[in-house]
Amino acid sequence: MNHSIYSADRMTHLKIVVVALVAGIAVAGFAISARVNADDGYTQTARVIKAGKPMALTSSDAMVVR
Repeated sequence: MNHSIYSADRMTHLKIVVVALVAGIAVAGFAISARVNADDGYTQTARVIKAGKPMALTSSDAMVVR
């Protein structure tokens, strides 16, 4: 049993790398599965807004004719 990473032998380093790899794959798999199942009606759709008549906004009450 090695309590320090500096004095650990090759097999202990290999175990740490394997555990980290398995944990990383598990987290990535969970994230992908959570993302795939997130499309339960929460999708956004693009809405088209058509331009109307041109108008001018001023701070006075006078009408602007162009």
